[in-house]
Amino acid sequence: ALDASAATIRVECEARPGRAKISVDGKALGAGSFRSQVVSGSSMAQSGAVVAVGGEVQTDYDSNPADINAGATAISSTFITGGSVTGKILDASGNTVISDTVACRVRTR
Repeated sequence: ALDASAATIRVECEARPGRAKISVDGKALGAGSFRSQVVSGSSMAQSGAVVAVGGEVQTDYDSNPADINAGATAISSTFITGGSVTGKILDASGNTVISDTVACRVRTR
């Protein structure tokens, strides 16, 4: 069994006109595959499964086509509402291992 108390999460987000960008990184997760999920207001997106390397997973969400082509999960440029995002790391069964809600950096240009 996974000791979820050892797991850590870092959620970073940025909203600016025409762009939304979110990163969810988990550490000390143990072996296996994980997904991340992000929620802001009524918006929700989930990454594909990522195999933990050294107990770590890194997932990105972006509205920029170049970043989506580079592997980020697509979200709309208006995904971030209310200036905050909740990021979660989910295990292979869909259970939340760890989550955190953060205030996003909001840029006006």
